[in-house]
Formats: sequence, C-alpha cells, structure tokens
Amino acid sequence: MRKLLLNMLFSILLMQVLPVTAQQKTFTNPLKASGPDPWVIYQNGYYYYTNSSQDSLVIWKTKNMADLKTAEKKTVWIPPTSTLYSKELWAPELHYLNKKWYMYFAADDGDNNHHRMYVIENASADPMKGEWKFKGKVGDATDKWAIDGSIFKHKGQLYMIWAGWEGDYNGQQDIYIAKLKNPWTIDGKRFKISSPLYDWEKYGDLGKNSNPPHVNVNEGPEVLQHGDKLFLIYSASGCWTDFYALGMLTASANSNLLDARSWKKSAKPVFKSSVANGVYAPGHNSFFKSPDGTEDWIIYHANPKPGQGCGDYRSPRMQKFTWNKNGTPNFGVPVKESTVLTIPSQHK
Repeated sequence: MRKLLLNMLFSILLMQVLPVTAQQKTFTNPLKASGPDPWVIYQNGYYYYTNSSQDSLVIWKTKNMADLKTAEKKTVWIPPTSTLYSKELWAPELHYLNKKWYMYFAADDGDNNHHRMYVIENASADPMKGEWKFKGKVGDATDKWAIDGSIFKHKGQLYMIWAGWEGDYNGQQDIYIAKLKNPWTIDGKRFKISSPLYDWEKYGDLGKNSNPPHVNVNEGPEVLQHGDKLFLIYSASGCWTDFYALGMLTASANSNLLDARSWKKSAKPVFKSSVANGVYAPGHNSFFKSPDGTEDWIIYHANPKPGQGCGDYRSPRMQKFTWNKNGTPNFGVPVKESTVLTIPSQHK
C-alpha cells in the first residue's frame, strides 16, 4: 500500500514538472504584451533585450528568450529634464564595441521635429552593472532630423545607418549611411542609400487636413551579413498603417557601401502583414543568432488586430528564418500567436 501511494505521489509530481520543463523549451508569440522597436544582442551566455520606453532606457537580461516576460529588468538611464534629449526616446539599440557597451537611441525635447541620435557608454562587462555615461549626439554636419540608428562593422570599418530627412520638412524618411571614426563620432558626410520608391513604401495617409497628406517612409534599418553579400532590411510605410512591412536592399561585400548605386532594392516587401495569421504591421526588427550559432532569428513588433497603429499594442515576436539558394534571407510569414515554436538552439 505504501509503495502504491509513493508511486502515485511520484506520478503527480512528474505531471507537474513536465509541463514546466516543456514550456522552457517552447514558446508562443508575443514574447511580452507590449514592446515596440525590439532589439536583442547575445553576449557571454545571455540575451540582452531592449525596446522603446519613451522616457528612459531599459534592459532585460535572460538566458532564454522564451522567459522574457519574467526576465531580470533594469532601467539603466533616465535623461535629465529640460534637454534636447529628455523625451520620446525611440528605438534603443545595445552594441558591444571595443570592449565597452554602447546604447544608441533617438530623442527630442517633446517636439518630433527635433529628434536626433544620441549614445551612452558603459565600461562594465555586464550592461546591467557599472555606470552608463552620456557621450552625446551622434550626427553628421547637416544635423538633420534622425531616428533609428544602428551600427555594424564591415572589413574593420564601423558604419552607422539611420532614418532621416533630406531637409527640415517632414515629407519623407530616407535611409542614410556614414562611417564612424569611433562609436560616438561620425566620420565625414552622410550618404542617402534608400528612398521610398514603390507603392508599398508609401502608405501613410494622415487625413485630408494634414500637410502633407502622405508621408513616404523608409526607417528602422538593420544589416545582415551573409556570404559575399550585405542585406539592409528596413521598415516601409507609416507605422500607423497596417501596410507597415519590411523591405530589403542588397549590396556586394566588396562594393562601396557609401554609394547608393551599390544597394539594389527588392521590388516587393520581404515580410508583411498576415491577415490569415492575425498579425498586422510587422516591422522594426533586429536579428540575432541562437546560442550555439547555428540558427538565424528575427525579432520584430506587430499588432494583433488591424488599425491599432503605433501605440502600445505593438508587441515583440520572434521566429527562426532560413536562407534561399541564391543567398537571400527567407523570413516566411509572421506566425500566429497560438503557434508553438521551439526556442533558439542551445547546443551544437
């Protein structure tokens, strides 16, 4: 009798433990309820995640992206009040460069026309520790409106890419690139490498009384390096529309990346809304590898219903992607929220 009771007790405990173990190895999107402009970097066995928080810079730390909702979280920097970078902190990115952490973000004084790019620095090995110091504005001599800065290194040279205006008028957002002499200083001129060209890049009707009535948008640039090519994935059309989608520019690894002619634009979006799967306005993505380095993952924000715009309904989602035979990335379609996915591969 005692043996039977012990077996029954063991079975009950096993039933309670197994779902927990299984849950740690799988996940469903979204990763948390809200989190626009998600960014992930994997460093020293941990994922460091951030997203737009408007009034501060926040980092989440976890060994398993499936546990993001309950991950360690820390507000690492709050801007001083009454400055040109006190408000509307958008699209932060965390980079580890020259054995220091740098966090890039766009900010203004409450007036969107004043958005510029800024960066903070931390010498600690762990970005959750140490002291974050404000390094200043990161901009070229034109000092024009700028958001969505990202950094990549190619052949030993650091580059910055971002979304900006050609002039002082909010009529169109283009993609710019410039060399960096160090992580906080642009070296030389900015070069425009992408402007909205196709109809799917030009959805942005703000109403009859708006000026202009349409805002053509290229923003959120991110670089993927694969084989002998570089792929610049960007977000197109207004984020307030359900037509928000990802486009792609392709350049040879041996080309002059500052020359717009080096970048060839794909005629169709490479990732867009899926009505069938209930995912709307997917965009503003970043990329990361699985812990064992064998898998490529895209993380992006999207809305669960149509017409939800650029607010807090945008939630972070991630899924694995593959490569086509011609070497281009294949992102597939955004998966349903109910789809059970396996976490990024942990072992080789």
